[in-house]
Amino acid sequence: MIQVEHLTKRYAGHTALNDLSFSVEKGRIAGFLGPNGAGKSTTMRILSTFMPATSGRVVMAGYDILRKPLEVRRRIGYMPENNPLHLDMRVAEYLRFRGGLRGMSGEALQKRTEEVLEQCDLKEVSKKIIGQMSKGYRQRVGVADAILHRPEVIMLDEPTIGLDPHQVRLFRHMIASLAQNHTVLLSTHILSEVEILCDHILILQGGRLLANDTREEIQKRVGSLTQCLAEIQAPWEPLSEALRSMDSVADFDIQDLGEGFLRCKMHSKDGNDLRPMLFEMIKQKGWSLRELTQDQPSLEDLFVQLTHVGRVTREEPS
Repeated sequence: MIQVEHLTKRYAGHTALNDLSFSVEKGRIAGFLGPNGAGKSTTMRILSTFMPATSGRVVMAGYDILRKPLEVRRRIGYMPENNPLHLDMRVAEYLRFRGGLRGMSGEALQKRTEEVLEQCDLKEVSKKIIGQMSKGYRQRVGVADAILHRPEVIMLDEPTIGLDPHQVRLFRHMIASLAQNHTVLLSTHILSEVEILCDHILILQGGRLLANDTREEIQKRVGSLTQCLAEIQAPWEPLSEALRSMDSVADFDIQDLGEGFLRCKMHSKDGNDLRPMLFEMIKQKGWSLRELTQDQPSLEDLFVQLTHVGRVTREEPS
């Protein structure tokens, strides 16, 4: 449904997107994850034909965005980060106006307006002026506008920004329901949002694509970051040598806790549980052990590793 090949966007002295390539299958909720300035909104604007790319090719719903931009616009629904609503119009009035711009009219437009009001839980506020509504309701109006013409692809740029926790939960439920009839591309910098909603995850940093996998594959990569934690009463140097000699230990960090105890954080090379072999080693050395646990990582841990922030390394005493 979405095919992006070697997408690049350059401004004067700045590369916003650097050789992005990815695809999203029909019926998926794909999450664009990254910090502010990563290039998520720029990608959305290019995919929606709002902004041209410097180079690369994009096919949306079977149409090249450069050769057939009008066909692409008929098949996508786009809600940008700054939701551009007519604040002086009433909800139903605004949706009918937007439908008219898309060539909809008469009973078909009236029926479809009623459907999206129901789908986005806006029926009770359909006669309210948009500018007098809360941010959560205005965001729902933006989604209703994006899905009004039954697009094949829906793109939502930071849709939950500025919402309170209750509104965020309702909004997530609404987005999840959209995948039944649409392919959804969701841009966000909120990690938990991607973990909950998305079955395809794209991690962007500095205009580069660092990860492009299904949720299952991302979870496997997260699993490889499983960390073993141990508090051992042992001398620093002998413990360091013992951990270096263990073939399954990829890297470790040692922290002095005082009273002769050292806290060790270790990652496995092969993803196997280090605790049994670590316990045997400590028993053979005659050292004391007061904690041995395994820390299950999250998507945040993978993001931190991919962006090279806070990487675990061997640390020697000064």
